[in-house]
Amino acid sequence: MTIGGSTIAAELAALEKWPSPVPPIGIDERNARLERARARLAAIGADALLVNAGPSLRYFTGVSWSPTERLVAMLLPVSGKPWIVCPAFERGSLEAELAIDAELLLWEEDESPLALIADVLAPNAVLALDPLLPFLWSEPLRASFRPVSGAPVIDGLRMVKSATELALMQQAKAMTLEVHRRAARILEPGIRASAVKRFIDDAHRALGAAGSSFCAVQFGTATAYPHGLPGDQALEENQLVLIDTGCLVDGYHSDITRTYAFGNVDHEVRATWDLEKEAQAAAFAAVVPGAPCESVDAAARRVLERAGLGPDYRLPGLPHRTGHGIGLAIHEPAYLVRGDRTPLAPGMCFSNEPMIVVPERYGIRLEDHMYVTDTGAAWFTEPQHSIDRPFA
Repeated sequence: MTIGGSTIAAELAALEKWPSPVPPIGIDERNARLERARARLAAIGADALLVNAGPSLRYFTGVSWSPTERLVAMLLPVSGKPWIVCPAFERGSLEAELAIDAELLLWEEDESPLALIADVLAPNAVLALDPLLPFLWSEPLRASFRPVSGAPVIDGLRMVKSATELALMQQAKAMTLEVHRRAARILEPGIRASAVKRFIDDAHRALGAAGSSFCAVQFGTATAYPHGLPGDQALEENQLVLIDTGCLVDGYHSDITRTYAFGNVDHEVRATWDLEKEAQAAAFAAVVPGAPCESVDAAARRVLERAGLGPDYRLPGLPHRTGHGIGLAIHEPAYLVRGDRTPLAPGMCFSNEPMIVVPERYGIRLEDHMYVTDTGAAWFTEPQHSIDRPFA
């Protein structure tokens, strides 16, 4: 039995650490990233790249810090060793995580970190800025440098995953799919969404992740809201269940949604579920190297519009993009949405989730992830089988 029939204790007891964890990103791969970044800097005529704390800093340096009001960043010149800008009091913590050979530019609390950058770059240098660098830092840099967008460097590299990145993402997604299977088994009338979320977090930990990176558990009419409703629902017989969750492996994300019936649901809901599966399959089939990202979104919408849903973002129908890029950030370029004409290329990774919403009644989202190959697309995880049997 795949839905219900077990207990939280039994499912947790059956879980063990992931048997063959993928090795983390190594120094050779990070150095290769730096070299490719330098080549892209030269191509856009920039003298250096400034990368803010967050997923992009982790991508290049291994430093996993989130951005704060204190500037922590990598300054990568088009030639020569990178610099890491960091508060002086954080030096020990920085060096414990720093995975590349770099010089440190340390600033005290009463000093300006931008002055350190001005000391090592030539006046009026062309400085490529991380597109996620806050205005707090990007605007003052205009006084000393000629800023340009660093997106062609940062996003251009991060969008296309290496074999190691694909393997890390495959592990994260396989772990989350196993957690989904276990979560379906613990469902029973009256169970609270909060209890399911705690189980999902504990199950991710049991497999070796640091818990869930996020978790949404929605029952019945709450499924009509893509990110749910406030409150702690109790599951009832004959309701839809929508669970969306993920974890991290060496910083790389999983993000999988399953929607299924707890008991019996009516024929309209079942027909909508089948349509959702058809739209997801159409998006997958539309992945062709060289085609624009927006063409995948268009393929999913054609399925829904032929069935009388939409058009565009009108409801009942698909209220958001068909998919997003994923990697070190759960949502990252490129996007499967009208207007994103980025050419699909081997190594790009996307969610595929053309959700159908029937306002104030129900919603159905099937979300699996796929990556672009030389000939089309490949799934990281096997899509859901049916509304009653969500797992193989």
